[in-house]
Amino acid sequence: MTLAGVSATMPDLLRLVAVPVFAWVAVRDIKTRRVSSGVWIPLAILGLVALIWDGRLAWHTGGFVWSHEFLIPTAVSLGFVVPIAYLFWWFGGFGGADAKALLVLALLFPTFPQYTVGSWTLPMTTTPIGTFSFTILTNAVIVGMTIPIVLAVRNAAAGRITSVMVIGWPISWDDVPETHGRLLETPEGRSRGGLDLDALRMYLRWRGLSLADVRTHPDRYRDPATLPAEPNPPTDGAVTATVRSDGGATLEADNSDLTAATDDPWGAEAFLADIEGTAYGTTPEELREGLEVLSTKDTVWISPGTPFLVPVFVGLAVALVYGDLLVGTFI
Repeated sequence: MTLAGVSATMPDLLRLVAVPVFAWVAVRDIKTRRVSSGVWIPLAILGLVALIWDGRLAWHTGGFVWSHEFLIPTAVSLGFVVPIAYLFWWFGGFGGADAKALLVLALLFPTFPQYTVGSWTLPMTTTPIGTFSFTILTNAVIVGMTIPIVLAVRNAAAGRITSVMVIGWPISWDDVPETHGRLLETPEGRSRGGLDLDALRMYLRWRGLSLADVRTHPDRYRDPATLPAEPNPPTDGAVTATVRSDGGATLEADNSDLTAATDDPWGAEAFLADIEGTAYGTTPEELREGLEVLSTKDTVWISPGTPFLVPVFVGLAVALVYGDLLVGTFI
């Protein structure tokens, strides 16, 4: 949808700026799993301006329009969608960028916009409560629910029938350093929760190693005596992070603050104790198990996770054109 040939109130036209922005952040979410917080500030300001503008228009119209078409949907958007986004982030259901995106949408799209394109009036469907941000959220959830189905069909078509076929797929070990997601394997077999690949990259960068190094000399690097005397910055584990490596020098017991215990295979505990933060909640055991798998297997199963900003963008686009998928399906 472009501004050319579109008729609407000025606030609704301004809201269309969100479409290319959300398209861009969806692509960023797929490629890097990182979205700068700064991208949400201009949209939040735009949302506030549009909200005040709509409020003034509804106030001057008065009566039913003010209370039922503006006040109630806005109250639901700010009083229901915002807390949902915050609670899902608090309990770990959303990433920070996902929650911020929903917070911005609650401010930017509290009520249903309306666009006239030729003889068409969009969105094509509405809801009784009229809260557009909630429609975007439900659309995003429905779109997100199709992802396991797509994965299952893709794996079944390739003859890959396994317990994790609905959440992941196999990749070659040499693709792991350039892949975001989570390992779905342990030395004992397939698992629905394994090593976070961002945490793996942090560990390898901290040691100044590549995954190829680990596979070539696994016995050497299992020994914590080979930890670097001066570890490198681990970065945040992103594929695109700028990496400085000094080559992983051998640990010298008399000049390092890192204590390499002989019962710490791969130096997992030393790594987690040395870095800031928790490496995405990784435990020493998860790190060791992941390294054992990746040092021996040529093909491993990974879960790409759900880059939720992609369903959010699709949910927004569908909402602007069609409306509420839930209403259209069941009502």
